[in-house]
Amino acid sequence: MTAAVPALPVPRLVVWRHGRTEWNATGRFQGQLDPPLDAEGRGQAARTAPHLVAGGLAPERTVVVSSDLVRAAETATALTGLLDAPLRLDERLREHGLGCWEGLTREEVAARYPEQYADWLAGRPVQGRGGEDAPAVAARALAALTELPEAEVAVVVTHGGTAGRLVEALLELGPEHRRVFGPLANCGWSELVRQGTRWRLMRHNCTVADVAAPTAEAAPARSAAAPVEAGATPEEATPATAQDADAVA
Repeated sequence: MTAAVPALPVPRLVVWRHGRTEWNATGRFQGQLDPPLDAEGRGQAARTAPHLVAGGLAPERTVVVSSDLVRAAETATALTGLLDAPLRLDERLREHGLGCWEGLTREEVAARYPEQYADWLAGRPVQGRGGEDAPAVAARALAALTELPEAEVAVVVTHGGTAGRLVEALLELGPEHRRVFGPLANCGWSELVRQGTRWRLMRHNCTVADVAAPTAEAAPARSAAAPVEAGATPEEATPATAQDADAVA
């Protein structure tokens, strides 16, 4: 059984993962360590923010809240700058704490902690790593959202692992349904709306095409069905590319 979802003061959520960091690009687990966006990550944020605004965000009806880790906060400022809206920072939206894996590459984890790595690849709980477990991540992220001011929409700027646990909690999915949804790409977003007493996932892992967008227009978005280069968080999916490393859940 899953815990009851608390009432939130907004009926629509846009859950937006931060842009790329050098650690993403080199396959290094970040967790709650704090590397900044790289040049591509800053470009991703700048290209994506106009598209989010064009999707119906108005300053007087939108609240933007972000993890206080610099890669998320910097991503969020690309949006608040366009909206001329304040940015709320909340440490409860930080990435999943990874304990002894933080700062290591996949190869280093596999060499130092082979049993943990095997559990991770198989989708089993990772024992002995330290850090946080998935329910605790979901609980703190939900608690942060319950304290938002009333608004028509909240943009939640967070991390791959935390975004996954938050979406699963909102949809009331139990641990047996982990990894049903693929992870967010760098600067990918999902949208949920409340219908009655339940949340419904309307869009998942949307990304803006990797082309320069005119200042006043958003670049075209592509769906999650298309391959993305910087998508999976390391415990969420297959070990496909170096950019996969971000979060563990």
